[in-house]
Amino acid sequence: MKGSIGIFDSGYGGLTVLKEIVKELPQYSYQYLGDNARAPYGSRSYETVYQYTLQCVEWFFSQGCSLVILACNTASAKALRTIQQKDLSKTAPNKRVLGVIRPTTEVLGQYTHTNKVGIVGTSGTILSNSYPIEIAKFFPDIKVYQEACPMWVPLIENNEYYSAGADYFVEKHLQNLFNQDKDIDTLLLACTHYPLLLEKLQQFTPSSVTIVSQGEIIAKSLADYLKRHPEVEDKCLQTASIGFYTTDDTTDFNNKATIFWGDKVHSNHVVL
Repeated sequence: MKGSIGIFDSGYGGLTVLKEIVKELPQYSYQYLGDNARAPYGSRSYETVYQYTLQCVEWFFSQGCSLVILACNTASAKALRTIQQKDLSKTAPNKRVLGVIRPTTEVLGQYTHTNKVGIVGTSGTILSNSYPIEIAKFFPDIKVYQEACPMWVPLIENNEYYSAGADYFVEKHLQNLFNQDKDIDTLLLACTHYPLLLEKLQQFTPSSVTIVSQGEIIAKSLADYLKRHPEVEDKCLQTASIGFYTTDDTTDFNNKATIFWGDKVHSNHVVL
C-alpha cells in the first residue's frame, strides 16, 4: 500500500524544509506534523525528545507513511539514531526514518575554503555535538565552532524576527561565534527556523561568509535517496497533495505556519 511522505518538526521550522522538498519533488503526497503542544524540543532531555519523536513517528506510520523525515535538528540529534537502530527493527523493519544532520554534513565541505565552519542551533543540537561528530567523518580537516542561540526560535515564532530585540540577540550570538575564529567562512543554520532570520544574519555577518540553509540540501538529498532506493520510492503516493497536522490549537498553528510556509495553511488537530 502506498502512503504519503511524512515530514516532522517539533514546531514550524520544518515547513521551511517541506517548502524546498515540494519544489524539488512536487509529485508526491506529504503529511506535515508539528508537535506544537510540546515544543520547543531544544532545551529538553535526550529521553524526552526521543519519546516525543517516537510517538510522532508512530503516528505517521499509523497514517500509512513508509518514509518519515525528521525536519528538526534537535530530534535528528537526540532521537534519530535510537529510532533507526532500536525501534524500526522491532516494530517497522520495512519503514524508514531519515534526519537532516547527515545530508547536511555530507556536503558542507563544498562551501568552505578556510576549513573553518560556524554552527548556530538550539541548545539541544549544540550540546549533542552531532554536527562536529558527523562533519569529522566526511571532512576531518574542517574545524567546527558552535554557538547555541536559545532566543532565536521564540523570536521567530512570535513574529518578532524583524524587531530591535532580534537585532540584539542575533548580533550577540554571531559575535560570540566569530570571536572564536576570525577565519570562519561558512555559517551553517542548524535549525530549520533560522532561514527566516536570513536578512538579520546577513546584516551582522561578514560579507565573506557563506550562510548555508538546510532546506535545499535536504530536498536534493531526498531526491537522490528515492532514486537509490526504488523499494522505498515505490511505496510513496504520488498525488501532489499536502496535509498539515498539529498537536496544538489549529487556529494558532494556521496563523504562525503562514510565516514559514508563505501561504495560508489549514491544519487538523492530532492527539498522540
